[in-house]
Amino acid sequence: MGALPKRRRSLAKAGIHNSHNAVTAPALVACPQCHTKIMPHHTCPTCGTYQGRQVFEIKTKKKAAQ
Repeated sequence: MGALPKRRRSLAKAGIHNSHNAVTAPALVACPQCHTKIMPHHTCPTCGTYQGRQVFEIKTKKKAAQ
């Protein structure tokens, strides 16, 4: 059997222990080309640009023939 805690951790000590586990919203910036919100230092999934240059082409879905 492994090591077990000798005493129960109090609520105050548990709060101090878990204080770094807070969840924060991701930082978002506006794309300089299309102004959609993207994560910093990432390629824009909407227009395909990164640092002012085109990195990849965006494929558009073809409309179904009616």
